[in-house]
Amino acid sequence: MSDTYDEPELAGYEPHGAKPLRSARAKTFMRVVVILGIAALVLPGILTTYGLAKATAQAACAANVAYRAPSATGANAKFELFGQGGIGWQCYSVGAYGGDRRPVAPLGLIPTYPSQATLPG
Repeated sequence: MSDTYDEPELAGYEPHGAKPLRSARAKTFMRVVVILGIAALVLPGILTTYGLAKATAQAACAANVAYRAPSATGANAKFELFGQGGIGWQCYSVGAYGGDRRPVAPLGLIPTYPSQATLPG
């Protein structure tokens, strides 16, 4: 056999020519369907993770505010990119110190409920 002989299955194969197998409209439609399918698979996980992190951050913030600023009327946890503790959840007291919103503690990227070791005392 010669080196130029390809696969025996392709012997005598003639391509269809320059015409593509699928039209541009069909390719665009398939791309849109694939992108929507991937988004439908990934988006619920992202929303669930965010909701759980927000609930955990709010509970941890309430515990921190109750210990560090007992005169506060409320607690507020927010996710910030450029907060006092860097990227992550930041805890603020509401209504303490004359009604201002003051930072209490950085909760980190993955908030956890504070333990006795993390609370000053």
